[in-house]
Amino acid sequence: MIWGTIHRMILIDLVKVFVLSLFALTGMIMMAGVIAEAMKSGLGPMQIAGIVPLMLPSLLPYTIPPTTLFAVCIVYGRLAADNEILALKSAGVHIGLIVWPALVLGILTSALTMWLYIDIIPSTHFTMKNKVIADVEELLYTMLRKDGRITHQKLNVEIHVNRVTGRKLHNVIFKRRSTDGKGFDTIVHAKEAELRADLAHKQILVQMRNATILSGQAGGISEAQIWPVELPPDFVAQPTKNRANDMTWSELFQYRRKFLDEKEKLSREIDMHQTLINLGQGQPSFQEHIKNLVNQRKERDTLLLMVESEFYIRPAFALGCLCFAMVACPVGIWFSKNDYLSAFITCFLPIVMFYYPVMLCAINICRSGKVPPWMGIPLADVVMVFAALLLFRKLARN
Repeated sequence: MIWGTIHRMILIDLVKVFVLSLFALTGMIMMAGVIAEAMKSGLGPMQIAGIVPLMLPSLLPYTIPPTTLFAVCIVYGRLAADNEILALKSAGVHIGLIVWPALVLGILTSALTMWLYIDIIPSTHFTMKNKVIADVEELLYTMLRKDGRITHQKLNVEIHVNRVTGRKLHNVIFKRRSTDGKGFDTIVHAKEAELRADLAHKQILVQMRNATILSGQAGGISEAQIWPVELPPDFVAQPTKNRANDMTWSELFQYRRKFLDEKEKLSREIDMHQTLINLGQGQPSFQEHIKNLVNQRKERDTLLLMVESEFYIRPAFALGCLCFAMVACPVGIWFSKNDYLSAFITCFLPIVMFYYPVMLCAINICRSGKVPPWMGIPLADVVMVFAALLLFRKLARN
């Protein structure tokens, strides 16, 4: 069958361009963006090598859609430039039969993206965060070797060193921030110090030797001193998942059921205490207790909105691949007389200026509870599909 052969040839070309472009785009973003930023953050080569395989799946949903767009623009622009599409239309072939390989590519890439979102991306993202945090001691040493100081705003201390030899810090200045956040209430200078992670108590222990301590108006000298530094939550590995984007598809259902049960339990407890108050049998602390329960129920509502939104966010982003392919096909054909880059930019710039901003705004609005997730999150995809149908209609008429 001649048409089946042509379709297979077009689809093979699409897959070739897509695979090559995907490797190139993902590699450039990984090397120029992610790895460079990780090195600036103080991660060492071994740490970066450990997190790159975990980081790659999370990057693919942002590189697969534009790669699909680029592949469709290139292949169909080349077909139109060689007058092959004109020849097929002259032979009585409807334009819908010509463009279905692009739709097949869009469906395959959407399915691939959704498959990644179901389990792989949430699992690797959660593992990557905990992997970096679990080696917090090495992370701090790397930052000290690289910058000679640690001044992270979420830590209640600053550490400045002259040099680092192995695990030893030389000429250390340790500053502890005051409780009001203005200035420092304790400053310590030590000739030598070492860091030791105590993750069980969520602390970093700074063991100082030959330390000079200045605290308020008092001062002193100590042969050895251990200073505990409280680690903020971002520096401590989380045993359980508390963010919706870290949950697998099956875990989203489990957490939704869990939050619904907790909300129902809180509602029953609120009703019980309010009934006792109405009957005059309540204790003075009941009113305050009800306020606390109401706040806890609001927290569960927020968590439920996050989970409910996630059920629509992942399919919406995955469907974007198909939407990009549908728009790129007619645009690539129309821009066949120009260079391929013009066709790609003509498609990509409106998408960047419309699709992603609308999607992100819809996600924030739905997470706040102002619009139901099923209505707001797919809006960008619906508009893209409508625009693609208009473009196909115009292409069929021409």
